[in-house]
Amino acid sequence: MRLEDTAAIITGAASGLGEATARLFAERGARVALLDRDIGKARDVADQIGGAAFETDVTDEASVQRAIEGCIARFGVITAAINCAGVADAAKTVGRDGPHPLSVFQRTIDINLVGTFNVARLAAAAIQNNTPASDGARGVIINTASIAAFDGQKGQTAYAASKGGVVGMCLPMARDLASSGIRVMTIAPGIFMTPMLAGLGAEVQAQLAADVPCPPRLGDPSEYAKLAAFIVEAGYLNGEVIRIDGALRMR
Repeated sequence: MRLEDTAAIITGAASGLGEATARLFAERGARVALLDRDIGKARDVADQIGGAAFETDVTDEASVQRAIEGCIARFGVITAAINCAGVADAAKTVGRDGPHPLSVFQRTIDINLVGTFNVARLAAAAIQNNTPASDGARGVIINTASIAAFDGQKGQTAYAASKGGVVGMCLPMARDLASSGIRVMTIAPGIFMTPMLAGLGAEVQAQLAADVPCPPRLGDPSEYAKLAAFIVEAGYLNGEVIRIDGALRMR
């Protein structure tokens, strides 16, 4: 696969990792569909990069299917799906206010894990209809986990569980889709400068960055985007989780 021949759907594309990925892919010649609940921001970014925007709730089957059909109507095909939509609610299993709210746990699992699977399965159903390349390849799915899947901190029970699920489904999904020529990869970012961190203040950001061995800073969303672009073009990468975290191991 070459990026300039790629038609990609990207969830959570109105901000953060998804926006950076949409911008880089478009810059390198890909056709990009931005899927996000915030359709206003998604359209703003799409207008700037020559992409298409679709209001999408990743947890809703009909919503995702409409976006996929809209992308195919616009570009004629889908060859890549990058899942960046997610939430990071924090709460202890038992805190000062009592047990972890079950609704918060369910919402986190629903968006981060169920939503990722929902998009992946529906995208795969479309990608499998593509004409295969000489090696049988038809497309690629890239899901976003987190290093919290491996060493989650206190208050991250729901988040770590959701991202652990994303890690856990990578290999079996790759095996499921191998006969259709669809690769499945997962990226596990460390601490990145996304909108969720931008509001924490410079002092907190500096403290977080100090824990990163090398380089001692927060990740830039463009670095996630570059890795996603590399995965698209590196056709032998499949069924694997790649950490991008500056060697950070949270404790």
